[in-house]
Amino acid sequence: MPISALKEQYEAYPYPSRDPAEEAKRLVTGTPSSLEEVEHYLFAGQLPKRTLRLLSAGGGTGDAIIQMAQEAKDKGLEVELTHLDLSSASQTIAKARAQARGLTINFVQDSLLNAPNYGLFDYIDCCGVLHHLDVPEDGLKALEQALAPDGGMGIMVYAPLGRTGVYTLQAALRRLIPADTAPAEKVKIARKLLAELPATNWFKRNPFMNDHNVSDAGLYDLLLHSQDRAYDVPQFVAFMASAGLEVVEFVEPIKYDPATWIKHPDLLSRLPADRLARYALAEELSGSFFKHIAYVTRSGRGTTIAALTPESVPYFHYFDGTAIGKKLTPGQNLTGQLAGLNVNFALPRRAGAILQRVDGSRSWRAIHADLSTSLGRDAPAWETFWDEDVADLYAKLNGINVLLLKKPTI
Repeated sequence: MPISALKEQYEAYPYPSRDPAEEAKRLVTGTPSSLEEVEHYLFAGQLPKRTLRLLSAGGGTGDAIIQMAQEAKDKGLEVELTHLDLSSASQTIAKARAQARGLTINFVQDSLLNAPNYGLFDYIDCCGVLHHLDVPEDGLKALEQALAPDGGMGIMVYAPLGRTGVYTLQAALRRLIPADTAPAEKVKIARKLLAELPATNWFKRNPFMNDHNVSDAGLYDLLLHSQDRAYDVPQFVAFMASAGLEVVEFVEPIKYDPATWIKHPDLLSRLPADRLARYALAEELSGSFFKHIAYVTRSGRGTTIAALTPESVPYFHYFDGTAIGKKLTPGQNLTGQLAGLNVNFALPRRAGAILQRVDGSRSWRAIHADLSTSLGRDAPAWETFWDEDVADLYAKLNGINVLLLKKPTI
């Protein structure tokens, strides 16, 4: 798909559909684009002490750049933010959103293929863009060339199994609608077809696709896009490797572990030991992954995830852990859904008491000291607290991306 055709689509239907007036009511948040996640996954729990250069590549109507800018403002971080996108209509919306919040952002109308022209960036956010390019590898290599030596990226691309029915319906619509049809007419015809789909149609039976119900822009991006592709886990890893990058972690990690729902001992013993092989198996078994979100960095950079140590400081991420901790009873399970998968796992007996003490400033060691003062003789020994309570609690709550770590403030 030529860049001109991509530009034409997003001029007609800026995506995602956003109303700048909504900025007074809520901040759109998500993954990637969270500076807390960037710190945890890419900078070992401590952002570099310099003015950070942040890029939203193919940033559309501004979700990523607005989130990063607002979080930086709230945290008092020194940042330079750049929003790079082809579409003037999309940038008009993003600019209005920034103005509504009083945020300072550098807006550049250009292709992400030219990202290296704008200097080096500590963090590059590229969400839902690379899979729409003629040659996605060219786009990824351009971003790698714009990455600072110790920088990292947050990448989102589509995954195939959770998008079952999307590509066959795209093909059907191309048979029905000439390529030179006006965008608004394409949407009208697509909505007529959606109303006529038989119950047997795979797209109609797919419970994970909803963008077409949200807005015309969502419908166009999902079903009328003339170019997109999807990557399974091995393909994603190979895609990153093509630009000299490696996966730090997929988010949320726990949904990529088959042991989340497989319980039979014989099956558990057969799970691959290799982390990425387990992730590939999880995708094949779940059938629900419609996108992959991962933090990546240059191959060979070394460990970048915040280390779980007695002095590391845990904090909640999009999660009211204190309130939940007050309600938890000893041995109570945590339940929920991730990518359509039912999650049900036991928490340590003292999870409630520990969660109530996580405040973003106390280390694990300080939490244990406070717990010991409060519980007296009933308090766990340090070894029990660390090897059993913390190890289990962190593995599960970090696995669903609601408990992160940072280095202590010195």
